[in-house]
Amino acid sequence: MSTVPAPTTAPTASELLDFARSVAADRSLVGELPLDPEGRTWVRLDGPGGAEAWLIGWPPGAETGWHDHGGSYGVFVTAAGELTEQSLAVPLPSEGWRSLELADGLDRQRVLPEGAGRAFGRNHVHQVENRSPTGHAVSVHAYYPPLPLIRRYSRKGSTFRLEMVERPEEW
Repeated sequence: MSTVPAPTTAPTASELLDFARSVAADRSLVGELPLDPEGRTWVRLDGPGGAEAWLIGWPPGAETGWHDHGGSYGVFVTAAGELTEQSLAVPLPSEGWRSLELADGLDRQRVLPEGAGRAFGRNHVHQVENRSPTGHAVSVHAYYPPLPLIRRYSRKGSTFRLEMVERPEEW
């Protein structure tokens, strides 16, 4: 007689945020992340309900560039230092374009000090930076479903241009 495994339930954005806050509050785990003065460092974590999760170290001046998360929704929480997120007030379509001209007034900026975090939807485009000239930042990120890809964009004024698509085997 075979048993049928119980269906798994996708974690909600709220559950992902609770997970990221819990990891960010774990001083021991955060303190074990190796920090590099030249580039970002990261360690993959087991997220809830099959979510992909990362603990990321950000040296002074580090940034992601504009990107999306390939249709996954997610969260991030600053565990140490401070991060600045620039994003758009509207979701961008994920397919069918190479270049988009944005309307005025869509830019948003959030400063996320230690302990602060946010959730975002499937078509969220943003960039994240550690603007500190001297201090590292550390953050916790979680995505569901696990990232199928990341689209990277360039931006010149109000024009967004798709530059590349990265797949998991590339990071």
